[in-house]
Amino acid sequence: MTMNAGKLSRAGMAAGSAALVLFLTTGCSTKRYVRSQAAPIVQQTNELDARTASDHRNIVDTDQRAQAGIARAQTAADNADQHAMVAGQSADKAKANAQDAYNRVDTLTGVVANLDNYKSVQDVSVTFGFDKSVLTASDKKTLDELATNLQSSKHYILELTGGTDSTGDAQYNYALSQKRADSVAYYLQSKYGIAPHKFYLVGIGKDQEVASNRTADGRKQNRRVQVRVLSNLQEETQTAQAGQ
Repeated sequence: MTMNAGKLSRAGMAAGSAALVLFLTTGCSTKRYVRSQAAPIVQQTNELDARTASDHRNIVDTDQRAQAGIARAQTAADNADQHAMVAGQSADKAKANAQDAYNRVDTLTGVVANLDNYKSVQDVSVTFGFDKSVLTASDKKTLDELATNLQSSKHYILELTGGTDSTGDAQYNYALSQKRADSVAYYLQSKYGIAPHKFYLVGIGKDQEVASNRTADGRKQNRRVQVRVLSNLQEETQTAQAGQ
């Protein structure tokens, strides 16, 4: 009985050892299996993290470049605006200087020396829209033709008489007629280099109508600047004789 019990005890121990070995072997195999299955997932996760980080850096870099580009574009726009403003100020200053040099008179009598020596050699008119002082394309064409004929002349003056129709306040119309005369003078001076001192500007407002203000066509004719070219024939003759 004791002998059999010893055998059973040894057998049980052997069985336990075998079970332990089997458990350990199975456990190691399971771990290797888990590692073999988990490794690709870990690798994919790492690759995904790397791509995510790279994409984030690219997005940040793109955003920074975009912001830098926007900043440069804004700077260029600001510089362009500043240059345009300076150019506009220069143009306004040049125009103001030219206008300051124009002769503003009520009449040429008593203002122009030896006026009797001057003779009207050309007379044209340009008209304006209601309450406007801006030259139209047709106006400019008329003035271009007049200026072309002046290219060979030297001893002349230009009498510019601005007028309005009968609509509105008298003082307002005086100012408007002057603005219209200024527009004509500045166009001729700036495009053809006619010296400002050659211009004599007369603003008569609605005082002298050239057509009836009772009709639309008559009012249009009164919204005008009449340009008279007065040539000093005596000086022209003397110049011609000196050149012979």
